[in-house]
Amino acid sequence: MGLTSPESSGSKKASQPSMELANQRNETLSAPAPPKLVKRENNRKGTTSSSEHEGPKTPDPKTLRRLAQNREAARKSRLRKKAYVQQLETSRIKLNQLEQELQRARTQGVLMGGGAVLGGDQGIPISMNSISSEAAMFDVEYGRWLEENHRLVCELRAAVDEHLHENELRLYVENCLAHYDQVINLKALLARTDVFHLVYGMWKTPAERCFMWIGGFRPSELIKIILSQIEPLTEQQILGICGLQQSTQEAEEALSQGLDALTQSLSETITSDSLSCPPNMANYMGQMALAMNKLSTLESFVRQ
Repeated sequence: MGLTSPESSGSKKASQPSMELANQRNETLSAPAPPKLVKRENNRKGTTSSSEHEGPKTPDPKTLRRLAQNREAARKSRLRKKAYVQQLETSRIKLNQLEQELQRARTQGVLMGGGAVLGGDQGIPISMNSISSEAAMFDVEYGRWLEENHRLVCELRAAVDEHLHENELRLYVENCLAHYDQVINLKALLARTDVFHLVYGMWKTPAERCFMWIGGFRPSELIKIILSQIEPLTEQQILGICGLQQSTQEAEEALSQGLDALTQSLSETITSDSLSCPPNMANYMGQMALAMNKLSTLESFVRQ
């Protein structure tokens, strides 16, 4: 009875592997499911992406206004710096031009620096063939004025050749007249500092000096030149120009007589005691003071 049959023992052996397989399946089912980890990872990724989509926070209006003010201040600073650099460059160019003009004047013998000698027993320094800095500056500015005047006259002639409207031509004429006002102002400034340089035409060419009259040309002669260049005029226009020319000549005669009287009086003042030997220093200085006072009226002649 206690003996088991070989068949029953064989069935037991066969059932053991099937039980082991069943236990393995149960263990596999009871093990923690990995999808939960995947879900957590997905949750983490979702959190990161949402924070990225939010982006940087927008500054408040006060900060934006301050940034805009800083940008505007920086822009204005750059503009000021650019304008300052341009002004320096323009000044440098003008200085170089002035140096070239002065050097050209020296080479032509107009300027002889340091040519001071002593005049007589009075020990008065006299500069030979030298001009003042104001006169040198006037010569340079007058040269520039001539160049600009040539350009304006060429523009006016081109406008006349194109037969522009009268209103447009008037603009060109007014530009030329305003340009002549500039040279008149230059002469007025020089008359206050160095009237002799202006009156005797040191800034003119030798040919132009032959026609000089009190720092310029006679207006009546200019009227003759203009009259010969304009188109045929009406009788009324001719009478008006003739009247202007006559009044101009009368004013010229009055100024010429006054200038001659000034020259004669100045000559008498200077030579009244010049032959005394030895010269009286007190009388000499008094005569010089009187002569200088008379010379101060020369400026008024130039202005007239």
